[in-house]
Amino acid sequence: MSRWIDLVDPSREELSEALEIEVEPAVLDALLAEPVQRPRPHLEGHGNYVFGILVAMAPVPEADRIYSQEVGFVATSDRLVTVRKTPRRGDAWEADCLDAAGDASVGELVFRLTDDVANSFLDVVDFADAEIDELEDHIESWPSARVRRRISSLRHDLIHARRTVGATRAKVRRITDKRLDLEDETLFPEDVERLFSDAYETLFRAGEELDVARDLLASSRDYHQSLIAENQNEIVKKLTVIASVLLLPTLIVGFYGQNFIPHFNDFYWSIGVSVGLIIASTIAQLSVFRWRRWI
Repeated sequence: MSRWIDLVDPSREELSEALEIEVEPAVLDALLAEPVQRPRPHLEGHGNYVFGILVAMAPVPEADRIYSQEVGFVATSDRLVTVRKTPRRGDAWEADCLDAAGDASVGELVFRLTDDVANSFLDVVDFADAEIDELEDHIESWPSARVRRRISSLRHDLIHARRTVGATRAKVRRITDKRLDLEDETLFPEDVERLFSDAYETLFRAGEELDVARDLLASSRDYHQSLIAENQNEIVKKLTVIASVLLLPTLIVGFYGQNFIPHFNDFYWSIGVSVGLIIASTIAQLSVFRWRRWI
């Protein structure tokens, strides 16, 4: 009898045949359910078997996105059945870690699965660090709308990854605390429980590094907002300078038109005098603005 059976998007008949044991209908429904965009991990014991759903995360640097890979399993003392679901915009989880397991016990196979899922979050951390570095390098040259989209998308991905890490870590803790096993406690013996401690440490480290990545992203967002505020101040300053430059010529023209209409034929009230005043006042204002570094 095979110790490990791997299924990808199986039918109910294929799954029932592979299990060879009676499981609750809710377990079958969960294993056969359509993949969702943001699944949550699950792990529980049912007497003669352990049912779990783990969520790995796969970064796609070319598309600047992260998608979830859902892996369900049913483990008994002598068999592990994994159900890999193909997400709508990505590939199913790769089972290389289980292919290379050799004659490992079922408990060790579950550990290898869990450890590979835990390591996927470290890949998310590396992806987030690279994305934040790229964002910081181009935050002043990219259009503001593009920067906001990148920040928003990465922020939601990091939040989902952090929640998934925390939930997975809580499930793994139940194994290391001897609260989750078969009725005869043969699935996770003491040596396998020690292995799960390594996976717990990996998840703990991934959670901390994801928190750091979120803080760095928040700093980039604050810097972008400060740039927007600074650019707005510059625009307001330029508009103020333009209004000030136009104010005095408007005042001079209005003053002349209102008070000296009968005297426009006199040489000292000619249009040349008003034009001269306009030019002189404009040059004086521009000189002051330039001296104050407003333009």
